[in-house]
Amino acid sequence: MLRIATYNVEWFDNLFDNKGRPQADDRWSARHNVTREMQLEALGKVFTALDADAIMIIEAPDTNRRRDTRRALEQFADWAGLRAMAVEMGYVNETQQEIALLYDPLVLRAHHDPMGAPADFGDGFEPPAFNSIYRLDLDTDRDPEEVRFSKPPLELAMEHRETGFAFRMIGVHVKSKAPHGARNRDDVIRISIENRRKQLAQCIWLRERVEGHLEAQEPLIVLGDFNDGPGLDEYEKLFGRSGVEIVMGREDPDVPQEMRLFDPNAAEALARRGNQGPTTARFYIDEEERYLSALLDYVMVSQDLRPGAKWRIWHPFDNPACFETPELQRALLVASDHYPVSVDLKLPTGF
Repeated sequence: MLRIATYNVEWFDNLFDNKGRPQADDRWSARHNVTREMQLEALGKVFTALDADAIMIIEAPDTNRRRDTRRALEQFADWAGLRAMAVEMGYVNETQQEIALLYDPLVLRAHHDPMGAPADFGDGFEPPAFNSIYRLDLDTDRDPEEVRFSKPPLELAMEHRETGFAFRMIGVHVKSKAPHGARNRDDVIRISIENRRKQLAQCIWLRERVEGHLEAQEPLIVLGDFNDGPGLDEYEKLFGRSGVEIVMGREDPDVPQEMRLFDPNAAEALARRGNQGPTTARFYIDEEERYLSALLDYVMVSQDLRPGAKWRIWHPFDNPACFETPELQRALLVASDHYPVSVDLKLPTGF
């Protein structure tokens, strides 16, 4: 079995100094009423309980002129005593929230292997590299607009050391649809629709890359935070589909099964369409004095990886093992506003 997980760690960067050293002290983290020591200790417990061979970390510590993602995660793994102690990352972004893979180097090999040509190069059919520009008509005015990833997906070539089994992974943090900066109701509507268009465009771009791997019959895992899910908001009705459905290939009934990705939590959400189902994140709404739960994080696999696979949302209330382990339940609540999602894969034989 191989365990692969995704975990969005809220403001992970705030827990390290410029030398990448974990700051387990009594100063406040970026989480409400949580010190850096509290959050680091909680994260150590969560990562230890996960015991994953590879964890795609969303909102990983920043890389800039003074800070380094790899250095911070390596020191965190050492501090927490994790066997997943090697780090691989791709394009650096400007948001202080990188995408990085933390993995066990005795189990897996991993290297950044981006696909696609720079914008305006290539054969005209290949989707461009994720750190480039994608041109798409977002508002049906026949004038293609430039789409960019603020956090370019992390494309990885992976190999299981013992068996030599090779597969691809793409770590994703798709644009948020939240109407940040809105000053009134009209602003909320305008920004929400604009963000939905950009979010869907990013998912269409990602789907084109997915199709390339599936057509080449390459085992594939796409995982991370999509800031989206079937039936999640009313603006989805304007476009008729969610970004998650696009990436999975579920929005088109003519897409053959072998060209679809699978995630059972997404499948359940599609069946319920907005009714309460699985959730992976929990946010406090100040003005309403309540928590909002949502399904935002996914581990999607190609059909050749699906047999025998077992998914798990490490939810502090909905997962019995987490709920019945008070220390882990508390750690999940303190560590982040998202919960890890993992899949245990039975590696194919005869490849």
